[in-house]
Amino acid sequence: MSYFSHLSLGPDPDPWPLPEPRPAEPGQWPELEAALAVVNRDVTATLPGQDPLILVVVPSGGEPSLPDGTGSGYVHVALPDGRWHGDPVNAYGPEEGDAPEPDDAATVLTVVAEAAQETIMELSRQVWPTCREHNTGTHVRPAGTTTDDWYQGEADAAGPPVWWCRGGRDGDCHDVSPVGELAATMPGT
Repeated sequence: MSYFSHLSLGPDPDPWPLPEPRPAEPGQWPELEAALAVVNRDVTATLPGQDPLILVVVPSGGEPSLPDGTGSGYVHVALPDGRWHGDPVNAYGPEEGDAPEPDDAATVLTVVAEAAQETIMELSRQVWPTCREHNTGTHVRPAGTTTDDWYQGEADAAGPPVWWCRGGRDGDCHDVSPVGELAATMPGT
């Protein structure tokens, strides 16, 4: 059975239109905006010709606005044309009293960097960012967690987020650079 079998193929192929995403209003998600500005430094440094990524809000449909007036919806990191891939970067379905954004700057930067990486890789069909030394893709991790067996949420992982490389065949894993500072790893810098 197809998961899409509920869609009609008749005269009205889209009986349940999806909510239209919209660019996030400036200042609406300040922590996410600040983190995206940092990640966009890496985008600019490593992807010539790529315009900065943006935040888009996909209305969650029928849910009330949050107490701070930000409105309900799922915030995604998107290409400039509004296309995104992956999970939202805000707290979706927060309990009463929960903040709509994580309050820890390292967590926000990690979540936004991961979302940016997923959007770029899936929609541009390229590995991003890469380690210049090993010519392999990198992943976001807390600084200093250079072992292969680290897992997200590990208690001793308290460093700022970095782009981490698994290394070559020799397993020489290492931190490539802090998120937002990939320009320093570029040739000629």
